[in-house]
Amino acid sequence: MRRGRVRPRRTPRTRVEFGRPGQQRPRVLLWLVFGLLAVALGGAIAAFASSAWVPRVVQEVPATYVFPGTPPTIPWPQSGQAALTVSGLGGLGTSGQVATAVPIASVAKVLTAYQILTDHPLAADAPGPSITVSREDAVAYGRQLAEHESLVPVVSGEALTERQALQALLLASADNIAQLAARWDAGSVPAFLTRMNKTATRLGMTHSRYTDPSGLDRGTVSTAPDQLLLAAAAIRDPTFTEIVGERSAVIPVAGTIRNYNALLGRDGVIGIKTGSTLAAGGCLMFGADLSSGPDGRPRRVYGVVLGQPGSASTILPHALAAARRLIESAQSVLATATVVPVGYRVAVVHEALRSDRVLTPQADVGVVGWPGMRYTLRVSGPPENVTLTVQSQAEPGYQVVSSLK
Repeated sequence: MRRGRVRPRRTPRTRVEFGRPGQQRPRVLLWLVFGLLAVALGGAIAAFASSAWVPRVVQEVPATYVFPGTPPTIPWPQSGQAALTVSGLGGLGTSGQVATAVPIASVAKVLTAYQILTDHPLAADAPGPSITVSREDAVAYGRQLAEHESLVPVVSGEALTERQALQALLLASADNIAQLAARWDAGSVPAFLTRMNKTATRLGMTHSRYTDPSGLDRGTVSTAPDQLLLAAAAIRDPTFTEIVGERSAVIPVAGTIRNYNALLGRDGVIGIKTGSTLAAGGCLMFGADLSSGPDGRPRRVYGVVLGQPGSASTILPHALAAARRLIESAQSVLATATVVPVGYRVAVVHEALRSDRVLTPQADVGVVGWPGMRYTLRVSGPPENVTLTVQSQAEPGYQVVSSLK
């Protein structure tokens, strides 16, 4: 019997399928995407829930308020240039070709005085350093007198204090003192003019050019708006303000000198400077304190009038008369208006699970201005301390702030 070969018994294999790599990867990516979406959605829900609990202040009044009424009609001069502004409120406008520079006569001496006070500040009532009249200055006086310049008598060796020189410059409008003071300040007239023109640029007087310190040269030109910028800067110097407000002063040799500004002390006029030549016409830079604003507070108005026509004897009176009409009109156009009455709904506080809280002013919110003037209204502050600010768009420095409850 043939013996056969015994075959080993095979054990059944368990088949394990791991899947192809291309099939497994999409599942992992899908779960990853689901996880990221869940995290993002959860964050969004948490943020929304969190913000919903934070109180929000919502402004309900318009962002702009226009002073009601018909815009005022200003009695502008029929010729030349003019500009008028109320300090702290804004400009009332301009007239004439104010983008064209014109001669300004002795109004130029305002920058001359401003430059000297910038370089050599004077304390209240202080005389300042001494300025000596040279032999050349004394000799030049005779020639200038023959040419009918605006002068004060001087002699060689005469000593003027800085304050006396400024008085002669701003009250008596002395051309010879303008030259003398310029040389004393900067060493020479050309060096002084360089300083003057740099200062004009710094003040934003983009249409101005100074070719002499007195304004006698018709090449010294400016515009009414430029001179208004200078007026606002110069009047901040208390010594300048004090001097231009003087009716008279006493200086060596010349004795008593008087202010050419015939408006001084009338209609609240505090100064500042007259000017007149046949090339420039009648000119005046002025400041005036209005008797009382409609809110009971005094207001100061500044203005400039240039190029008023007439003869040599009438051009300055014409400029003074034009300025007086502008001052009177500024007094008449100022008024008050109620922007938001007491109890008016200005804003609302929204808070979750609570009723809206309405915010109102506890008193009338009023402004000073004139018809057509525009203001910006802004609600600000945390819900427990909300305020309403009303701000002039023409003069950002003027604003009224009221607490809302």
